[in-house]
Amino acid sequence: MKVRVLELAEGAAAARGTTVIIDVFRAFTLECYLFARGAKKIYPIGSAGFALACRQKDPQLVAFGERGGAKIEGFDYGNSPSELGEVNLDGKTCIHTTSAGTQGIVRAQHASEVVCASLVNAKATARYVAAQNPREVSLVAMGNAATSSAEEDLLCAEYIKALLEGREFDVRPQAEALATTAGAKFFDPARPEFPEADFPLCVDCDRFDFAICVRKESDGRLVNLKTPVMWTPEGRHSTPA
Repeated sequence: MKVRVLELAEGAAAARGTTVIIDVFRAFTLECYLFARGAKKIYPIGSAGFALACRQKDPQLVAFGERGGAKIEGFDYGNSPSELGEVNLDGKTCIHTTSAGTQGIVRAQHASEVVCASLVNAKATARYVAAQNPREVSLVAMGNAATSSAEEDLLCAEYIKALLEGREFDVRPQAEALATTAGAKFFDPARPEFPEADFPLCVDCDRFDFAICVRKESDGRLVNLKTPVMWTPEGRHSTPA
C-alpha cells in the first residue's frame, strides 16, 4: 500500500486511489456529530448558491454551511458541532457546504473512492481504508479555506498514515496542544464564529466508530453516508449503514 499526504485544493485534484479528505476544524467533525444525531445522509456541495437553491427547492433538507467560518445567511446552522445542542436529526437529510472540506470532495475527480475524516473518526477511517486493501491511498489535508496549510489537518493525516503503516502514534497530546496553536481561534473573543465549545469536540480523538463514505446516487449526485467499522478475529471489515 502506497500512502501519500497531499494538501489543499490542488492536493484533492491530484489525489488518486482511495482518497481521504480531511477537515478537522470543522467540516468532517461536524458531519460525524450529524450522523451521531441520526442524520440519514448528507449532500456535500461546493457552491453556497447551489446549496441555497437546493434548500429552497426542498425545505425538508437541513442546511449546514459556512464561509469564512460564519454561518451562511438562509441556512439552518453554521459549521459548528457545539451549535447542535440536543438537535434530533433522526432520518433527516442534510446539505453541507464549507470553505475547505466539501471543496475537497468535489475536486477529487480522479479518486477511485473518497472518504471523509477528522480526528474524531480517524482510527475508524484507517480501519475502513485498510479493509479495502487499496494499492494507493491519498490523504488530503484540506487546510484553511483549501488554500493554506492547517496544522490540525496535517496531524490527522499523519495519524491515519501511521495507522495504515502499523506504526505507533500518540495523537491525543498533540491534538490537545492545538489549543495554543491552530486552535487558538476558538478561544479568541474576536472570533465568535469559532465558539470555544467546538474545540474539545474537534479534538476528541477516535470518538466515533464509523467512516464517512462518499457515494454517487443514480442521478450522479454525491452523497456522504455513515459506514460503521467493525473488527473481527479474521481481520478488518466494514458494513455499510
